[in-house]
Amino acid sequence: MPFSKGKKPTTSKIPKLNSKKLENQDGPQTKRSSSSPQGAPKKRTAFVDITNAHKIELCNPIKKKDPAKKLQKTSVLLKNDVNLKSVVSTEERLEELKNVESDIEETSCKDPIPPHLLPPEIPPEFDIDSEHLSDSSHTSEYAKEIFDYLKNREEKFVLCDYMVDQPNLNTNMRAILVDWLVEVQENFELNHETLYLAVKVTDHYLAVSQTKREALQLIGSTAMLIASKFEERAPPCVDDFLYICDDAYKRSQLISMEISILQALNFDINIPVPYRFLRRYAKCVNAGMDTLTLARFICELSLLEIEFVPVRASLLASACLLIALVTKDLGGWTQCLQFHSGYSAEDLAPVVRKLHHMLSSPADSKLAVIRSKYAHKVFFEVALIPTVNLEKLEGFLK
Repeated sequence: MPFSKGKKPTTSKIPKLNSKKLENQDGPQTKRSSSSPQGAPKKRTAFVDITNAHKIELCNPIKKKDPAKKLQKTSVLLKNDVNLKSVVSTEERLEELKNVESDIEETSCKDPIPPHLLPPEIPPEFDIDSEHLSDSSHTSEYAKEIFDYLKNREEKFVLCDYMVDQPNLNTNMRAILVDWLVEVQENFELNHETLYLAVKVTDHYLAVSQTKREALQLIGSTAMLIASKFEERAPPCVDDFLYICDDAYKRSQLISMEISILQALNFDINIPVPYRFLRRYAKCVNAGMDTLTLARFICELSLLEIEFVPVRASLLASACLLIALVTKDLGGWTQCLQFHSGYSAEDLAPVVRKLHHMLSSPADSKLAVIRSKYAHKVFFEVALIPTVNLEKLEGFLK
């Protein structure tokens, strides 16, 4: 392991829990559910339930009925019969109430809907959600608004290069940590959103808290635990994350770090990640799984580089998709992509050039997990595809 003390390095950084399963299958891990809380004791008193005391009638067997009161009661009943004839029947009253309700509904329907409550207007040629209207899991009615909301939230989570404020860390240490987190995600068979969110949580914590080298792996594993609780249906437990750290940390240390990270982030961990935008934008051009996987490979490689930390998630996803489209000879940045992403080809140019330089640079043998992962047949062996020519790429950036 890269951060363990006094141990010889091994070929795998963490023990393989289940290497035979394919990607995105549910793992064998199960949730730990606490026992159901015990209910409060039932209220009772020694003699009488005082909460129902008003229903109890006390009778005196010696007391006799007064005949005068009986006659008075009979006369009251006769008067009530006369009054009932002048009262409107219950059915008529119900009809009147129905008429009033219908009048209220008609007036409310005539009132105009406020502009901020209206759904966004989408031209028919840019509509990519109507085909899924019958499937409630796609939330087609709100898809555009959801991603517009995520883009607005990006402004809250913009970071800078924080390494200048970390005297005990450097970019190489961060890259080793991210490479290890990718291996954790593979071994636990976690969602890719979990990996991206864990890296984001780690970066945001390091941006506000100076850290020693010995605690860096603890921060990364705790960030993965937090991301798993946020993204996974059955997240791994604390003991699982202690195990992947080779018992280098204690349970109390991991829990204390979780508290520290959440407090540093003000418990706001709904950070937009590029993986979500990437899947959304690939839908705009009906990209196949091989093209989407190539864009995912480029985007995942960018996690290792500190220079992409300040880049917004939607912008990074757009740049990765453009490189994948040009590599696969599927054209450039279309009008539909520009409508849904909000970026033009000129906006993507600086990030695209940085990504191309990253792909063209020699691979570091110490950071080989991502490349070996995407060289597998499950991922269409996209890591083995040659990098597109820069001159060809520049032709789609104008």
